[in-house]
Formats: sequence, C-alpha cells, structure tokens
Amino acid sequence: MRQRRIPCLLMRGGTSKAACFVASDLPDDPALRDRVLLAVMGSPDPRQIDGIGGADPLTSKVAIVQASEREDADVDYLFAQVNVDQARVDYGQNCGNVLAAVGPFAIERGLVAARRGSTSVRIFMQNTGQIAEAQIPTPDGEIAYDGDLQIDGVPGSAAQIVLNFQDIAGSSCGALLPTGHPQDRFDGVAVTCIDNGMPVVLLRAADVGRTGFESREQLDNDSELKQRLESIRLQAGPKMNLGDVSQRTVPKMTLVAEPRDGGAITSRTFIPHRCHASIGVLGAVSVASACLIAGSITQGLARTASGQQQRLSVEHPSGEFSVLLTLDKQKQIVGCGLLRSARALFDGNVQIPGDIWPVSAAKSGEKG
Repeated sequence: MRQRRIPCLLMRGGTSKAACFVASDLPDDPALRDRVLLAVMGSPDPRQIDGIGGADPLTSKVAIVQASEREDADVDYLFAQVNVDQARVDYGQNCGNVLAAVGPFAIERGLVAARRGSTSVRIFMQNTGQIAEAQIPTPDGEIAYDGDLQIDGVPGSAAQIVLNFQDIAGSSCGALLPTGHPQDRFDGVAVTCIDNGMPVVLLRAADVGRTGFESREQLDNDSELKQRLESIRLQAGPKMNLGDVSQRTVPKMTLVAEPRDGGAITSRTFIPHRCHASIGVLGAVSVASACLIAGSITQGLARTASGQQQRLSVEHPSGEFSVLLTLDKQKQIVGCGLLRSARALFDGNVQIPGDIWPVSAAKSGEKG
C-alpha cells in the first residue's frame, strides 16, 4: 500500500519544535487525525524512531493552522501535544513556544500576506479561546529569521517575535485562581493553583525536601518526588475545574525556590512527568503572575518590584525567561507580553503508512 504524503513545515518555536500543518491537509475526523499525528511523530515509542518526533515532549508537538472566519483574528491555531510513549494526543492546553511559530508559518503558507517592515498576525488559540497578537519582522515583505535575540535554551540568536496577550487569565480553568484561593493544601503540602494562560500547580521545593536547584536529570531520576507530585496533581486537577487529569498533560507541576541569578524566582517544571529543560512560555506567565499575588506560596521567595508594568525573570534549568506583566490601579494583572523567536527547519512532506489514512480516501480536491 502506498504511503500517504502530507505537506508539513517543521519549525522551531521558542524552545520547542513542532510539525506545522494547514488544517485542510489533515483529516476532518478527529479520531483519524489523532491516529495520523501519532504516526507522524512515531508514537507510542520512547525513541519515536518511526516518526519525526524527537523522543521528548518538547519536540513532539503539532500546530494545526487555518485562515480564521473571526473578525478579530487572522488565523486559528489548534495545538496538539502528542504523547511520546502513549497513544494519546492532548488538546487541553496552549503552547506559547509553538505559538511563536504560528505567525511565520501562516505567512509561509500564504494564509497571511506579509507587509514591508513588520507584519501583525492575530491568532485565535482554539484550545482555550483566547487571542494573541504576534509581530513578525518582515523587511522587504519577507520573513526575517536571522537576528540578535538570544533565548536561553536555544543556541545562537534569531529575529525577535513579540507576542502580546490579553485576557488569558483562566483560559483553561475559568479563573486566574481556579480554586478561589491563593493557597491550597494537598497531601499536607501548600500549593498555589493558577491559570494565566497555562494551568500550573506551584509548590515550594523545600516543602518536598528538595532545593529547587537540582538538574533536570536529577529530577527525572527522582521517582519518589515524581510520585508525590503526581498524587498532588491528580487531586488538584478537579479542584482547578480540569476534571480527571490522569490522562492529561495539565496541570503542570512547578517547584519554586528563591532566585540565584538576579531573577524573580527559580523554577523546575514537570510536563507533567518529565522535568522541562527550561519552562513553557505560558507556564512562565503563570509562574510570574503567582509572584504578584498576595498570599501565594511564592511569598518570601520571589523578588519583585513595584509599578504597573513589571518585567519578571523566571529562572529555569537552562537560563531564564522574562515576562512583562501589566497591572491596573487595583494591582490586578490585565495583560502580558514576551519575546520569542522561531525558525523554519524543513519544508516538505511527512509520510505515514497508507493503511492509517489510505491515499484513496483523499479529500475533495486533494491531489493525494
């Protein structure tokens, strides 16, 4: 049986990597689409040896993009987290790193026309129903990937992409503090449950007998800690209006400690069972936001300033991630912005076994 060829643009977005597709190039049926995405990535398999996934949650991601029919958006973006070693695709979250690649992808695929100088792409995030605006450098009407912006966790430098968010509080859970409290307690451990673009459960590393400065490898090999974190996560999920999260990748679990390198706070994030090499974009927004909430578990650890605009640096295993938060006169968080970069890595066709999505089952007008 012939293999199925599917147009795909492999892109780096921030510190993640994603297979990017135009929605019309994938099956309409969600169950079939999931089987296709699993085959694309080579899941389930710890090495993802039979697909283009990189055997890591950060490189087993998908962006599905289409022209938007909304008046307030140019494109719709559906993020899919393809599990590495389980046959599961999760749509229950956004990915801000991959979001950085959506604007360039939309221009590359002709969904948005580039302008000279800079091109604004309004992105409707289908997973959670929020809008983000990306400013893409397009000198001479073409995307510029080369530039001077350096991001911890990404070698070299690249062109700066500005991402602005409004009204992302409670995007998945319905409220910035979904439990209604700045602190809760599970298994005797104080936590802060927060959702400012990404559902996160924060807990002090010291409260679970860790420093918060352990390496990613140390934490990945700490089975006792991971069992404790999973117990807390499974209890926190329903309290955060996420329901049963045993088969989901949210909420993320984040250990926090005092900063060491001039930042606001130190973090170690699990996604949800492996330690993140850095920290997710929207996860960083949620962690930074917790630093400004009275009564959260970050009090006594976080180093913050005053003013209606604050730049908070969230330290992580491979460096730091800076978040710009805007507060109103009542000191409520009303907006956030951040700097990311992206790069097109490979443009072509990914191929999957024909028995998963037979070539004969082509959509109307498709070349097959």
